[in-house]
Amino acid sequence: MTAEELQVAAFEIILYSGNSRTLVHEAFAAMRKGDYEEAAKLLENANEELLLAHKSQTKLLQEYAGGTEIKIEIIMVHAQDHLMTTMTLREVALEMLALYQKVA
Repeated sequence: MTAEELQVAAFEIILYSGNSRTLVHEAFAAMRKGDYEEAAKLLENANEELLLAHKSQTKLLQEYAGGTEIKIEIIMVHAQDHLMTTMTLREVALEMLALYQKVA
């Protein structure tokens, strides 16, 4: 795998994770307004973006498992960090949505 291919994969992960993170924050705003249906929709859309990021990550893992040497660059470390924190943020948002609905 070339350095350029690795960078493209990293930027895809960052892009889709960033899109997801934006949607999660929009879901938080919807929760604060009491619009739980909109919040749930936004969190589902956030998950779709995470799946796209995960697809890029899975491709790298498959290549590595197939014997392709992959030199990890700092941008990939950043991409992985971005993906994992966004996944965690979405999980927290799902729990918060359940709590908001329970209190309402």
